[in-house]
Amino acid sequence: MITPQLWSSAQTKLGLSLYLILDSDGQLEERDALINSVSNDRFRNLFLGTPASSLADSGPFIFQLVEADLLFIKDLIKSPERNWGWFASSPIHDVEVIATQMRERLVVGERPNQAIYRLHDNRVLTRALTHLNADEYPEYLGPISSVCYWDGSQWVVTENSNPGEHPLQASPVWLNIPQSEAASAAVEFDNIRRYLMVEHTETLAKLAEQENFDAWLRTQLELARTWGWNDPEQLHFFVDQSLKAPEYHLPKSWFPHHAETPAAHFERIYEESLYWQGEVSV
Repeated sequence: MITPQLWSSAQTKLGLSLYLILDSDGQLEERDALINSVSNDRFRNLFLGTPASSLADSGPFIFQLVEADLLFIKDLIKSPERNWGWFASSPIHDVEVIATQMRERLVVGERPNQAIYRLHDNRVLTRALTHLNADEYPEYLGPISSVCYWDGSQWVVTENSNPGEHPLQASPVWLNIPQSEAASAAVEFDNIRRYLMVEHTETLAKLAEQENFDAWLRTQLELARTWGWNDPEQLHFFVDQSLKAPEYHLPKSWFPHHAETPAAHFERIYEESLYWQGEVSV
């Protein structure tokens, strides 16, 4: 049976460097323990230096590990269902090189339609490696030679036969792989969170004095989905208006009427909001 410990021992014997790609969200304690235990040249914040830098404090990190460092994350290894990230090995012994490769793949698209690709999420990694052909791994994984990750039921190892510098194509094949519902929801959450932190910084600071921002945002998105509002335009409108509402929660008058379709509901609320903002007349 594959375990991270057995995999890491085998990679070390091959002379490869070990890396941990860790999502900070939900793992702040483990992340900070590693930051305090390894030297500064052995970790990088992956959102720094990218268009997602405003989310750096809660974004993914990469750590260069030695086997002894696994003790700091033993609880993570015991609870892979938390989907905290994955392990990698590489003949490259410089964490900055690996971080640069990952940053090129973390934010995709062109302004103003950029989005975060959750390469640091083991669920996204699993889905990509399941759909890609082996000869497509090098462009996806770059200088990474082996990955060890939780696929939802067991630890899995996938090898990259040609690790190295592989320039990204204009339309990487892995961006066309349909995402799972859970991965899509995570991407949607990250993108809207990033948008709010850039566009509504002061309001979010006030909101955070009353309640947890991430919990609030998840609640808003869940409510929007129960209304059948799933398009990006609808979701952005929903959270924008929620931030303007008393106590940051929409009033009952915004809720759908009996037998009202999601499209008709959105149109009614959108027109009403324009009226109250003085942008349209009755």
